[in-house]
Amino acid sequence: MTDFLVIAFTILAAGVIAVPIATRLGLGSVLGYLLAGMAISPLLITLDVDIEQLQVFAEFGVVMMLFLVGLELEPRKLWEMRNRLLGLGGGQVLLTTLVLTGIALLNDNPWQTAVAIGLVLALSSTAIIVQTLNEKGLLKSEGGEASFSVLLFQDVAVIPILAILPLLALPELAAAGAGHGEGAHGHGGGFSLTEGLPAWLAAIVTVGAVAAVALIGNYLTRPIFRFISGADLRELFTAVALAFVIGIALLMSAVGLSPALGTFIAGVVLANSEYRHELESDVEPFKGLLLGLFFITVGAGIDFVLAFERAGEVVFWAAVIIATKVLILLGIAKFAGIKRQAKWLFSLSLAQAGEFAFVLIAFAVANAVFDTELADLLLLIVALTMLVTPLLFIFYDKVIARLYCKGQEREPDTIDEENSVIIAGRGRIGGIVDRILQAAGYSTTVIDYDSKHLEVVRKLGYRTYFGDATRPDLLHSAGIAQAKILIVALDEREQIDKLVKYAIANFPNLHVTARAIDRNHVFDLWSYGCRDIIRETYDSSLRMGRSALEALGIDRQRAQAMTDAFEEMDRSSMREVADVYRIDVPFDENEALMERVKELRSKWDPVLRDQMDEILKRGH
Repeated sequence: MTDFLVIAFTILAAGVIAVPIATRLGLGSVLGYLLAGMAISPLLITLDVDIEQLQVFAEFGVVMMLFLVGLELEPRKLWEMRNRLLGLGGGQVLLTTLVLTGIALLNDNPWQTAVAIGLVLALSSTAIIVQTLNEKGLLKSEGGEASFSVLLFQDVAVIPILAILPLLALPELAAAGAGHGEGAHGHGGGFSLTEGLPAWLAAIVTVGAVAAVALIGNYLTRPIFRFISGADLRELFTAVALAFVIGIALLMSAVGLSPALGTFIAGVVLANSEYRHELESDVEPFKGLLLGLFFITVGAGIDFVLAFERAGEVVFWAAVIIATKVLILLGIAKFAGIKRQAKWLFSLSLAQAGEFAFVLIAFAVANAVFDTELADLLLLIVALTMLVTPLLFIFYDKVIARLYCKGQEREPDTIDEENSVIIAGRGRIGGIVDRILQAAGYSTTVIDYDSKHLEVVRKLGYRTYFGDATRPDLLHSAGIAQAKILIVALDEREQIDKLVKYAIANFPNLHVTARAIDRNHVFDLWSYGCRDIIRETYDSSLRMGRSALEALGIDRQRAQAMTDAFEEMDRSSMREVADVYRIDVPFDENEALMERVKELRSKWDPVLRDQMDEILKRGH
């Protein structure tokens, strides 16, 4: 028991220390976990930990991750992706296998070994790619969706690869007994529904298992979860959610399919379920912990002695694999019409070998396809390509994305008019303000930095100048010194603050109306000296509250009066709280402010309730 606690504490402590540091340095959580694994590897070896078996357990995090991804992907969306699944995924696996097989043949490997190497290294890391794309908010981008399509195809491709590898056995290895034992990571032995069956019957059982997953997801989960929810025990619902995922993974393994693929299908089936969000919240913590453990085991599994002995060889072949896959993926992206930074995100994200390589390499050794020396070298190469992947994402963020952003830059327009009203930002707020003022007969000068949006509004006949409204030279050319009002309707909080501070400090007679992102932002803008502040969602919130009152049976006139009473009280309280707000102290750490809010609530809440009751007593 003590040994188990020591191991658990060591792994958790390593992740807790390494990941925040890596994240703050901009390296991402995946690299943090990998480095944590490398750091504790000697300790785990000292404690006689079976890292490979630990990795088998941790791989269930990948299964859970694909279940959650499936929950976000409706069946209709998956059907729309079918061409990409076959075109991008099939093209990537086929071309990469052929090219890597050719490279392996040039390195004097037997053709059977070369084909096996090509098949094993053609796959990419679902765990690293999906986790990183999710962290960076890129999973639903053009490049992210293309990458995910390839990963889905690769999960399916594992099945025929497992069938092909035994056919590539080398007679001399088989005779020498190199291939003793069954496959690794659960692909050999254990519970099987297809073992010993004729091929045609095994195929029927496999298709039936997939159909069963779809039927269970569609028809049985709702009554089961409804029954469980009646017990009103959150831990019971969590247990059922885990049992559901584990059961599907077990069924898929029993028919020789990828557990991750099965749970992904189940997630897609449940994407429209009313229990979707509950399932997400229950499974997410386990997924995060197991994925972190998986990445730690990858780092800890590196054979450092062999790595140092053959460092040059490992680095060379890892670089060859990454470069080869990037070039192939760039070609596929061009053929598929994926352009600009999306093609680079697609190509760089899929450039590594994947976690399935650990499974397939062990399986190849067990079936006399690889000797142990080659297998150990391949394991190091795979681990290094995975270790480098977060750095490729950093390269994309810091270099590729910025280059394309610069490519989109253009010189600001020359502003050849001076109007009494300047509007900074012509998005969903600035555009409405501009239309109201134009309809009232006022001329406005509108400045916006979104060139694509500007082209659209110009086609509709609205005059807008391209440029950064926070630049003093552009504001002067727009006539800010003579303007009566500046309306700050920019999207980014930092940009709003920058413009408001500049305008108030340099043009004391200018009326500044500023958009506030949230309640705390109101206080920030107030401290800068702005006195006309509009919360961007405030009016719509008031209207929604009034609508709720009407839905409860209160007529429009009294509902409006009740909303007005709340608004008056809220605005008064905002003004009083602003006096004790300090911009250098976080809102929840400002004791004077917190006390003031509690004092105002105790004073005004009863008054507001009396006002509401009085309004309700009134006639129409």
